[in-house]
Amino acid sequence: MPHWKLTVAYDGSSYNGWQIQPGLPTVQGTLARALHHITGEIVLPQGSGRTDTGVHALGQVASVSLQSPIPASNLQRALNHILPASIRIVSLEEAPADFHARHSARRKTYEYRIATQPICPPTLAPFVWNCTWPLSLTDMQQGAAHVIGTHDFTSFAATDPDLANRNASDESDEDDNTSSDGPAKTAIRTIFASTWHRDGDLLFYRVTGSGFLHHMVRNLVGTFVDVGRGRTAPGLVPTIIAARSRTAAGPTAPPQGLFLVEVDY
Repeated sequence: MPHWKLTVAYDGSSYNGWQIQPGLPTVQGTLARALHHITGEIVLPQGSGRTDTGVHALGQVASVSLQSPIPASNLQRALNHILPASIRIVSLEEAPADFHARHSARRKTYEYRIATQPICPPTLAPFVWNCTWPLSLTDMQQGAAHVIGTHDFTSFAATDPDLANRNASDESDEDDNTSSDGPAKTAIRTIFASTWHRDGDLLFYRVTGSGFLHHMVRNLVGTFVDVGRGRTAPGLVPTIIAARSRTAAGPTAPPQGLFLVEVDY
């Protein structure tokens, strides 16, 4: 029974996130239907983590076991033929039987993109946050450096009253605060890298961590934008972390600028 590791890229603009939801278009549900069409099997590919509505992926990872003996190259080609153009299987390879896209992950990298030009081209708008305020990249970088290390990131976790009621078997990651056996017992995460850089009119925030709470990356970005605008001093970021209160941090950045870039195992 082949066990597969799929690397998936998608434009999340038209999906209600990764996780399957009744009556709503999702990436996981679309992929499950494509697998059923090809193999006749009813399976639910498990992702490395949920991405929220409108969030994109360049390197989402999914795992699934199939009874069908279709070779990897044929299965990848068939999936990309059936899937909509907004979802691509970048790679597909056989994995050990104990490989699980979420449980086996060691670290994940997200990237957030901000467009600073006054008029954002419509071809770019679905993939950036268009911020027209003057932003200090130096201050934003100084603020971002303060989150590196192991901290309690409660201040950057979404206060979602429905989150605890989600199915405990669902994937967890950037937009989740659950563990495999129910609601998370801790908001402690380790951030290995947190940097900003500019390329023309675009600002890029890239962060690598052991895991991420619900909306954590978007809340970090919103806070750093407040820093860049001069509303919050870069040196106050440790105080925001220590407060362990969502009200201490900045606003939630919109979803369309966020990309899941890579998952390391």
